Amino acid sequence: MANADALTRAAAAKTPVPAFDGTPFTAPPPLREATVAIVTTGGLRRAGQTDWSRGEQSFRVLDAADRDLIMGHWSLNFDRSGFSADLNVLYPIDRLAELAAAGTIGAVAAHHLSFMGALDDTMSSIRLDAGPAAAKQLLDDGVDVVLLTGV
Repeated sequence: MANADALTRAAAAKTPVPAFDGTPFTAPPPLREATVAIVTTGGLRRAGQTDWSRGEQSFRVLDAADRDLIMGHWSLNFDRSGFSADLNVLYPIDRLAELAAAGTIGAVAAHHLSFMGALDDTMSSIRLDAGPAAAKQLLDDGVDVVLLTGV
């Protein structure tokens, strides 16, 4: 009998990957001047935000001050014990604050984004809708660099 990891890998191998004509890129300022945001696929949300629906391809905005976050990740084989022990395992907000205090980065963004990572669709709505909306949110917040924490 196959384990959950083998089943996940087999399913992912069958998922079509879109082709793009090019890769957009903007050169960020030096890190010591950059505003940094976290984008996670951990399915995090604040209390009061709607829970994740299975297959949902939207995102939630998290305030930098929030530490009492709820994980709603769908993946059955995701080990939640690290997150339960320390939020920073999945969402390293305190580490970013330390880097900002040390002058390694310019600032921690006011808002961060969370997506649900356990998706089994083509993710077309992320490419066409949620992705551009997330990028606009980050740009509007003056974010220069994103730290992606995938789960």
